[in-house]
Amino acid sequence: MQVDELIKPFPLKEFHPMPRALLGPGAHEMIGPEALKIGMKRPLVMTSGLRGTDIVHKIVESLKYHGLEPTLYDKVESNPKDYNVMDSVALYQENKCDGFVSIGGGSSHDACKGARISVAHDGRNINEFEGFNKSENAKNPPHIAVSTTAGTGSETSWAYVITDTTTDPDNPHKYVAFDDASVVTVAIDDPVLYYDCPSHFTAQCGFDVLAHASEPYVSRLDFIPSLGNALFSAELVGEHLRTATWHGDNLAAREGMMYAQYTAAQAFNSGGLGVIHSVSHAVSAFYDTHHGLNNAIALPRVWAWNLPVAYKRYAKLAGALGVDTSRMTEVQAADAAVAAAIRLLRDVGIPEKFTDVTQDSHPKNRLGTGPSKYYEKAKVIKGDDNDVDRVSNHILGDSCTPGNPKETTFSTVRPVVDHCFNGDLDDFLS
Repeated sequence: MQVDELIKPFPLKEFHPMPRALLGPGAHEMIGPEALKIGMKRPLVMTSGLRGTDIVHKIVESLKYHGLEPTLYDKVESNPKDYNVMDSVALYQENKCDGFVSIGGGSSHDACKGARISVAHDGRNINEFEGFNKSENAKNPPHIAVSTTAGTGSETSWAYVITDTTTDPDNPHKYVAFDDASVVTVAIDDPVLYYDCPSHFTAQCGFDVLAHASEPYVSRLDFIPSLGNALFSAELVGEHLRTATWHGDNLAAREGMMYAQYTAAQAFNSGGLGVIHSVSHAVSAFYDTHHGLNNAIALPRVWAWNLPVAYKRYAKLAGALGVDTSRMTEVQAADAAVAAAIRLLRDVGIPEKFTDVTQDSHPKNRLGTGPSKYYEKAKVIKGDDNDVDRVSNHILGDSCTPGNPKETTFSTVRPVVDHCFNGDLDDFLS
């Protein structure tokens, strides 16, 4: 059943499974023993390569030390592509692997989750599984997900996101698949692994966490068991993101963001997401820009747009972000939440609109160098009417959109998208 079908006819709520998790400094040292415990002998290690660090090398060597025979696939791209998934499936089958270890952020984990689903279905193309619980075989290979960023939540959730490169090059498609069978076997979150994460990337991933926290908190699903985790995760972001960004070796800040990531993922896993994520998926489909960066740019605009229908919840988010709301009405506090989000975005140095983003200034983006013919002519984000229209249309088909608290149509969401490309955040501070 689709999310919009669940929301409209009856108030059914579903709590989705989450994996066993090891959290805290030194947790990554348990990867080898955990792999043996769940029966792996020949794991496929999937990662982006994590250039500039030795994290992958250390983990692979640790697996070997414990008697395992790992095969390495280190070509996962940001905004993982369908061919990343299928190439890894072929390598898995060729080497007769019996499990997966993903190392990195959401891209590595999502590609790996997709590969597991494909392997369980004899190598069927991953694009066949877009949607909700499309897999037909609930059993797939075991998976240990090791996070090196505080942002994704993919190591905790039943969702994975893939870019379909087989579509019309003028209309690329990035989709979310939700599948209980994709939940990892063991999640490992170790703040020590975050130390090498650059400041700009830390900031962008942190806004992914804030989006994960705020969207289930205001979602139309209104899933009560998610609300406490969502609000507390936002509080952790407000308390720790600035320090984690500018003082990356601060263990307390890194650990705080680790728990923020994990707690936010617990919230959205059953509480749903919304249009912040839909905007992000659409923009990265067309420009291959970083997911966390996209969320950061969209977040204050979508919060402001949603205020009239969820102002009581946004008022509480203001308090979570450190605003003293004791002398404010709930409406004033809701406005203050938007202002607090903008201040946080500026404090951690994130660009304020999509047309400010370039390949040179933000290296996680791949403007003009993406995998399909479309990206060859997408070297600059234009923000013209064509950009705004196609992103708005992509949002309408995104699986996260039905959870948004405000009804989303082309005419209602288009001004929000236009502001994300071209608007001034000071518009919300007057």
